[in-house]
Amino acid sequence: MRVRGTIFLALAAAGVLSLPPAQAATQDKPHRHSTHAKAPVADEQRLDREDARYFLTRIGFSPSESELDTYAGLTHREAIDRVLAQTGTVATTPPPAWVDEPIIPYNKLPDEDARKAARQKNAAHELELRAWWMGEMIKTPSPLTERMTLFWHNHFVSSTQKVPFAQLMYRQNVLLRQDAVGNFGTMLHAIGKDPAMLIYLDGADSRKGKPNENFAREVMELFTLGEGHYTEQDIKEAARAYTGWSIDRDHDFAYIWRPQVHDTGTKTVFGQSGDYDGDQMLDILLSRPETATFIAIKLWREFVSPDPDAAQVQHVADAFRSSGYDIKVALRELFMTPAFWAPQTRATLVKSPVEMIVGTLKEFNVQYSDPTPFAIKSAQLGQNLLATPNVKGWPGGDAWINSTTLLGRKQFLDQLFRSTEMKAPAQQAQQQKPGVMVAAMRADLKEGGAVQGLGQALKGMGQEGRFKLAQSQTMVSFNSAKWLAQFGADGDDPPQLGPRISIQRAVLPIEPTAPIPVKLAGTAYLRTLMMDPAYQLK
Repeated sequence: MRVRGTIFLALAAAGVLSLPPAQAATQDKPHRHSTHAKAPVADEQRLDREDARYFLTRIGFSPSESELDTYAGLTHREAIDRVLAQTGTVATTPPPAWVDEPIIPYNKLPDEDARKAARQKNAAHELELRAWWMGEMIKTPSPLTERMTLFWHNHFVSSTQKVPFAQLMYRQNVLLRQDAVGNFGTMLHAIGKDPAMLIYLDGADSRKGKPNENFAREVMELFTLGEGHYTEQDIKEAARAYTGWSIDRDHDFAYIWRPQVHDTGTKTVFGQSGDYDGDQMLDILLSRPETATFIAIKLWREFVSPDPDAAQVQHVADAFRSSGYDIKVALRELFMTPAFWAPQTRATLVKSPVEMIVGTLKEFNVQYSDPTPFAIKSAQLGQNLLATPNVKGWPGGDAWINSTTLLGRKQFLDQLFRSTEMKAPAQQAQQQKPGVMVAAMRADLKEGGAVQGLGQALKGMGQEGRFKLAQSQTMVSFNSAKWLAQFGADGDDPPQLGPRISIQRAVLPIEPTAPIPVKLAGTAYLRTLMMDPAYQLK
């Protein structure tokens, strides 16, 4: 298993770690739990507060102290069963009103000016959709549901860079949440006919005699089997099976079956021959043992460590396949593996931008008026929701780390930390000149880094929308004194040893990468912990 020293080396290479790389590697010392290392996971073992914080952070987003109260004292299995029982299938935050508006193709608009305005409006809708999802992740009663929705979004990749209407990306998001912890086979069949996917992988125009191979290739390589478990001939033959799956551009871009363009001939895939249609071809992929293993490995890297343990992964895969691809079964087995709870596993994963932002807002009970600035910040840090960079999605892990994104993370945390009270209450913000506020917002956005499509979105939201967005950036509040008081600490005085240790353990998954002066006042101490590179780990 890769040790956390590797990540510290990456942090050091990015220029944010104060220790030289050689010293950083030596920081891979035993976790504070290792002084009383636990035996392999057993049903009766109970979580202390640190175990509960680790568990809830790994399977969701960094929890608040009150959330820990409901998990500390539970056995491992009880905690796992509780989070699985609390999962849902629908978002709890109402979506934007426009998601139900009919889609009007751009080529049906009267002129180029109308098409330009429609594209700008759609870009504004895309940004609003990202903000809606970010808000749902912050407020959801089931963080695991949203983590899995995000996981599948990065697995069954579609992107606004090619899908032309925000309504289609919303519908796909709904689809992914519906079976995020449901049945993988059901989701695979649904995603194959999803209009956003049919557009993204060019399946909508695939027809007999001219089958498009994109979906056939990606469904094998990226969605089910993984590389090395199919041939080019398998792809060519399978592509013929998916012909006829299409979209009705005249009726809200809904899925439509076009039997007249479906190839009804015999196809031979993996040595099996038949007049397969698309659903039958997907069932063949689900029948292959490689599929369960491929998904189990991806889940391991998402929740456990960068380096899968072959035997433990196979145990998860076997249970997953035997269950008929019940995702809850896979997650339960994954979370019960010895590796998941092992001390050396902790702090081996890097938080994604979304995890870092959402977890920070939740853990520190940050108050805000609009989640849009957080969606923009996530994009600036390399994770633009609904706009993955390519069909393989975000690579994740250490790839989140470079000098630019880590500097951006520190700047985000520093700005957030300085918001110890409202920078400008709503009444004052409304009295400021809109042009001045919008100009200041544009300058801040430019300094934070480019985001593809943001300029179009700002144009599409109109003057009033831009002013509201500028206002929302001034209406973020973090009450550090109240947060510190949970641990018996004060913002103006150095914490005593007990509170000091409790605060450190609440903020960092391991020891700080550099010593922190004991004379720092509570607020300064908390800020120093949040600026520590270890804060980026989970």
